[in-house]
Amino acid sequence: MKNLLKLEELSLMVLGIFMFGLLGYQWWWLPVLILTPDVSMLGYLLGAKIGAMSYNLFHHRGFAVLLYFVGIYFMLPIVQLIGTILFIHTAMDRIFGYGLKYDKGFKFTHLGEIGNKNG
Repeated sequence: MKNLLKLEELSLMVLGIFMFGLLGYQWWWLPVLILTPDVSMLGYLLGAKIGAMSYNLFHHRGFAVLLYFVGIYFMLPIVQLIGTILFIHTAMDRIFGYGLKYDKGFKFTHLGEIGNKNG
């Protein structure tokens, strides 16, 4: 099941990369921007609860899709780009086992505890 879920996330990541290609930005922007959603981890400097909230906002696929469609509706390609980057990054994180965070600490995710080989 774990590999099936990773394959599903890989397919979503490929979809995001395809959508990035449709935006018309130069391809070098993708590797430059792909890790920018992780700046949301700075919320953990204000505590586990704020950290989890900020991390989860920038790693929630629904927020990424919302931004993408807001960008389409208001004809703001930069907002579409942000949504696409969040979408791709979220799928990439899920492939590596990083899920949405619980407020008891960074390593506690909806996919299991990070670093726990039994989960």
